[in-house]
Amino acid sequence: MMLAIPAKATGETTWLLSGQLSADQPVRSIAISGSPFLVGRHPSASLTIPSPTVSTSHAELSVEGGELWVRDLESTNGTFVNGARLEGACVVHSGDLIQFAEVVFRVGLNRGYVDAKTMAGDSTDRALALIQFDKLMAERAVLPHFQPIIDYQSGGVAGYEVLGRSRLFGLGTPHAMFSAAAVLDLEAELSRMMRAEAMLCAASLPGSPLLFVNTHPAELAEQGVLEFSLRELRELAPRARLVLEIHEAAVTCVRQMRELLALLHDLDMELAYDNFGAGQARLVELSEVPPEYLKFDIELVRGIDRGSPERKRMLASLVKIVSDLGIASLAEGVESEGEAEACRQLNFDFAQGFYYGKPALASSFIAVQKAGDSTDTDVAQ
Repeated sequence: MMLAIPAKATGETTWLLSGQLSADQPVRSIAISGSPFLVGRHPSASLTIPSPTVSTSHAELSVEGGELWVRDLESTNGTFVNGARLEGACVVHSGDLIQFAEVVFRVGLNRGYVDAKTMAGDSTDRALALIQFDKLMAERAVLPHFQPIIDYQSGGVAGYEVLGRSRLFGLGTPHAMFSAAAVLDLEAELSRMMRAEAMLCAASLPGSPLLFVNTHPAELAEQGVLEFSLRELRELAPRARLVLEIHEAAVTCVRQMRELLALLHDLDMELAYDNFGAGQARLVELSEVPPEYLKFDIELVRGIDRGSPERKRMLASLVKIVSDLGIASLAEGVESEGEAEACRQLNFDFAQGFYYGKPALASSFIAVQKAGDSTDTDVAQ
């Protein structure tokens, strides 16, 4: 959603710039009031952008004969229109993208007035997200987060699932990042980059935890590329205890999974099937190519403490089958004390969810470790 900055009702066409002034601010729709309209880092500019990449006087916008012109003022890092660096000046149209250094805006028109109501911006958001995706990949601008996984036997943290985040507009969540990647057919490249960046951050986590890293289904289509990525990952983190997560829906070919499992074991990694029970429970593949871990989908766990006796017996039976196959069971999405206790009674081996901790930066867990250990002897250096 975009927040509109109020302007007086003039009865005339108003040109707008829609975008973020910085990564931690919402998308705003800014009226181009006055001509010329100076864009830059200086506080006196018509539009002040507080980014060190933006020049003091970066660019100038002007309305001439009803047309909107943009001129670069010999800025250090350039002004771009629809991805092409601007030399001099040019006319821009509604829907075009103007980029001042690394800060992107979409040009729009408002006929009559700009009001203070929240404006829907799905198409703008999507366009900006795609522009930002190039920056995400080029600058490897992901922020790996880690969610604790609890060992029910010891009661302590056994490891973390690695989850991707970003401060770039429109790309804050894995879903948003992979939606943009899908448009460009870059899901596998994004997945590989996220794992590599996660390893750099995970090196500072306390202790020697298990690290559950994700894959994208697109990676399984090119086994050779995935193998290269995993070998690269092992080189980045030669001593890390790694578990590769494969979505249950992607586990369709027994031969392929056997080859992947052999590769993982060769690299001293383990395998987890994720989202078990979200769709068709693949019990055949589970018995033919047993992973080390099976993550039960949140829908099986949600409200289990209030579930019917039949539902609890069903889940207990699945946990027992998994245990009999020598596979560790992990309950996902545990969000309450009641769910946590129910999963413990159902004999789950591990659990994760907001009840135990939300995804956070590695530095958060280091701080917790230091606060609880005055000697700091267990803190990874």
